[in-house]
Amino acid sequence: MAERGISEDLLFDLVETGTTKQKDDTRIWIFKAYPGRGDNLICAAAVLEDYLIIKTVMHHFQLEEI
Repeated sequence: MAERGISEDLLFDLVETGTTKQKDDTRIWIFKAYPGRGDNLICAAAVLEDYLIIKTVMHHFQLEEI
């Protein structure tokens, strides 16, 4: 997250207000564009089980048919 300039506050906002796209029964992407950042979209790849587990956070994300 530090290398990508993503703070904990931005990650919390992403999880709370981002758009979700389901990949399968447990895997999801949570993504959102942030004005002022040149690397939109920001995306969290996550697993949804008993808890939400953030596996990685990406920048320069491109939404395709996922």
